[in-house]
Amino acid sequence: MFPLNTVLFPGISVPLRVFEDRYRALVHQLLRIEDPADRLFGSVAIREGYEVGERGGQSLHRIGCVLQLTDVESHPDGTFDIIAVGRGRLRLGSLDNSGPFLAGVVDLLPDDAEKVDQVIADRAMATFEAYRERLSEIHGEEVLEGDLPRDPTYLSWSLAATCLLTLRDRQALLEADDAHIRLAMVTGMLHEELRAMAALPSLPAIDVARSGWSPN
Repeated sequence: MFPLNTVLFPGISVPLRVFEDRYRALVHQLLRIEDPADRLFGSVAIREGYEVGERGGQSLHRIGCVLQLTDVESHPDGTFDIIAVGRGRLRLGSLDNSGPFLAGVVDLLPDDAEKVDQVIADRAMATFEAYRERLSEIHGEEVLEGDLPRDPTYLSWSLAATCLLTLRDRQALLEADDAHIRLAMVTGMLHEELRAMAALPSLPAIDVARSGWSPN
C-alpha cells in the first residue's frame, strides 16, 4: 500500500517520487515480480488533516485505487521516480505496518458496466469545456488541453482526475457507484466552480500548472 495526499483514479497515469524507506522497499519488492502486469500495488488517500503513522489505518480513506507500476527510474541516493497507471478500485479492510512496507487486506471493486445516457456524457463534456475556457481566461493561456475519451466510464475518470477539485470531492467521485452517477456529480461540481469563479475570479487560478493529466 502507498497512501498519498491525493486521490488517484483508474485509467490515469501518475508520476510518483519515492524517497521514504518503506516505499523504496515496496518498489524493490515490485521489481522482483517477473511479469510487469503483476506489479500491482494499492493507494488510498490520507484523510485531510491526518498523517500516516502508528494510527495510519485510522487516518486513511477506505476506497482507493489499484495501480500498476509501469516505469521506474532509480537514482544513486536510493530514491525512485516511477510511473503508475490506475487499473481499478479497491476497498481497504485493514492495514499491516509490521513489515518493511505497508500491506493491506483489500477487496477489489468491480468495474461499473452501466450504460450511460449520452445526454449525461455530453452535458459533462460541455460543462468541462466552459470550465476549461474560464480557467484559460484567468490564467492567460490555454490550460487543461487534450482530447477527452468518448467512453463514458473513462470520461468520468478523466474529468475526475483533470478538474481542480478538493480532496473531498475527488474522493466522492472515486466512491461513486457508476459512471452515470460520477458524470452527474462532476458536472455539478464544475457548475459550483464556475459560480465561484464568477464571484472570485482569481480563486481557481491557484497552481493551474499542476493540472496535467494522462488518460490511459
